[in-house]
Amino acid sequence: MSPRAGSSRRLRGHWRRRALWLVAGGAGLVATLLLVATILPMPSTLMLWRLASGQSVTRVWVPLERMSPELVRAVIASEDQRFCRHWGIDWGALREVLGDEDGPQRGGSTIAMQTVKNLYLWHGRSYVRKGIELPLALLADLVWSKRRMIELYLNVAEFGEGLFGVEAASQRYFNRSAASLARREAASLAASLPNPRLRNPAMPSQRARTNSFRIQQRMAGLGDKASCVLGRS
Repeated sequence: MSPRAGSSRRLRGHWRRRALWLVAGGAGLVATLLLVATILPMPSTLMLWRLASGQSVTRVWVPLERMSPELVRAVIASEDQRFCRHWGIDWGALREVLGDEDGPQRGGSTIAMQTVKNLYLWHGRSYVRKGIELPLALLADLVWSKRRMIELYLNVAEFGEGLFGVEAASQRYFNRSAASLARREAASLAASLPNPRLRNPAMPSQRARTNSFRIQQRMAGLGDKASCVLGRS
């Protein structure tokens, strides 16, 4: 073997080892972030960005036990009716959305995908973000219980400008705690999620009221689709 060939081989081996270390380090970081989220009241990236830029953030963390079951039903009925059955990704719904020529839409996102996006990624339409979001959602579904998943989601979801989590939203819009929300109020909050900065659950537009009514109908027919969080009714 010539000295030049030997040097090239050593160089390839060097970069291969560096790439393996980089992959291992990235995997370790992801695993650490997911494990930390099993026990700590995590902030979202949007909350951190607002704080870093000097903007206000309102969030009151509450455990799942202090949230109305109607709220859990409303969010599952509205956002992800297969939440208890899939492993983080609803592949059928995702294929339909990714086939849209306008780019990936929120409609194909499961609660797992929305939670990892809120906690670790950025907002906006992006195939790059979606490509990172998918494996993260699968891993999160392995690491977190379904109860922890929806607890995280409901504590970091944005419900208005600088307003995060269901407790802060319940107090602002309905002057009551998340634990005491009735079905109509829970459905109104769920109906605001697609565009929370432009939708006020306490003063909904006609379109928002129609959407809220549809969510209540889905809640009534939800059956055991929320059993992984609320138990069997």
